[in-house]
Parts: sequence; structure tokens; C-alpha cells
Amino acid sequence: MLVTISIAMTQGLGHAQAPAASRETMSPSSTIAHVGSGETRSTSIEQQSSDQMATSPCRLQVQDTFGQTPASAPGAKATTETMDYTPLSARCKFNLFLKQTHSPSTFVSAAFQATLDQAQGQWPHYGGGMLGWAKRFGATLADTESRRFIQTVALSTILHQDPRYFPSHKRSVVSRSCYAVTRVAITRNDSGDNTFNTSEFLGTLFTSSLQNSYYPRQDRNFGKTMNRFSGALISDAIGDLQHEFMPDIKRLFRKHAPRKILKIEEKLPIPAEDKP
Repeated sequence: MLVTISIAMTQGLGHAQAPAASRETMSPSSTIAHVGSGETRSTSIEQQSSDQMATSPCRLQVQDTFGQTPASAPGAKATTETMDYTPLSARCKFNLFLKQTHSPSTFVSAAFQATLDQAQGQWPHYGGGMLGWAKRFGATLADTESRRFIQTVALSTILHQDPRYFPSHKRSVVSRSCYAVTRVAITRNDSGDNTFNTSEFLGTLFTSSLQNSYYPRQDRNFGKTMNRFSGALISDAIGDLQHEFMPDIKRLFRKHAPRKILKIEEKLPIPAEDKP
């Protein structure tokens, strides 16, 4: 099955569509105005940052990039901006997979999950000690990497769907929460239109089935496979809630953070897309 997907993905790489130029009007109601701690960014710097994000769409995190007036200006109001939707090319999707594969956070997360699973007695047939921990670590890492490849690269390329999360532009917390949870079932295609998230459901199902090849024999039945499938969908819904509200949490933290913390943050090698 994986060989078939790889061949189809390779064909998709050769026939990747050019970026579309469909327009989308974005409402300013969902973003909290960013207030700095004693320092105001110039409009030119904000415009340059916005231009860089518009010309560099090759990343999984899509930020709220519609126009905002500096918060320090009296009577400042967010303005509505029309921005181009640019789909990810097949090569870009594959490069994102490679970037995540070698990311230290991938290994740290797998190590933490393996430690937690061993402490809770998950997969008891793997045993204990370092050998049992290594088996859990390998299984967790295999789960993560196989799903990223099947869902983010192979299926999204074959089905011409966008694996990114696009922030909501709704007003209330309830509306934004509902939007985030439904992104498990709704995504965008390469034309920028909403469509059923086939790559999410098929990718999760394929990965849950693939896990039967290396999980303990007792965890390879149909019921356990369906439990992993539903659990992965719930986990993705929670992850989408985090994507939706984390920028606001970062802005709130930055607004009230002491200056010493902000100076330390500036010295840390934090990627531009992760900064508030």
C-alpha cells in the first residue's frame, strides 16, 4: 500500500499545479490587537513581515496576516485586507515533511510520550526498563512519521488538498472553537475552496491500520484499530483548537510579560512563525 502511495505521490510531484490566484476577503474580528511592552513596531516593519509571509507560504502554520493599525494610535481599528490564497506545491509539502522529520521537537515529543506510556503501563507487552522504553519510543516515532508522510504529503498531493490550518476570522470564542473543531472534517483544496477533509480521514485510517504491523499482537484487532482511529481524530481536533487560540495566548503573555523575559525571548533561536 505504501509503495502504491509513493508512486502516486511521485506522479503528483511531476504534475504539481501552479499557485492559484483566487481571492479571499478576510474579516478583522478574530484577532486581538497586538500591544507591545513599551515599544511600538513601525508600520514598515509590519508591512515587510506581511510581505515575507505572503511570498513564503511553504509552512504548516498560517498566521493572521490581515492588516492592522498600530495599537498605540488613538481610535485604532483593524482594517480589512484582501489577500491571495497560494496553495502549497507538492515539493513544498514534501519539504515540510522532511523539516518536521529532523526537527528536535519531534524526538523530544516522542521521548516524552514513550516515558508517559511506560509510566502508565501502556503496551505492557513491550516490557519495562530501557528496552521497553526504546520499543515505545520507536512505536511512537513510527506513528508520527508515517502519518505525516501519508496524510501531509502523499494524500494531500494526490487529492490536491491543503494540509495547513487556516485561522478563523469569527468574533466569539464559541464560534472560533466550533470552527477549529470542524477543521478535522473540512479543509481547503488547491483552488482555495472548502472541501471534505478526505486526506485527514484516510490518512488517519491508513496509519491506524499500518500500526498493526509493529504493535503487540494483542493490539492488532479491529476494535483497537478503530479506537486508535477515533482517538487520532479527537487529538487533531484538540490540536486545531491550540492552533486557533495559541496566537492570542502568546500576545496576551507578551503584553504582560516583564521586560527581562522579553529580552531573553529575543535572544532565543525561535522561528519567525512561532513568535507572537
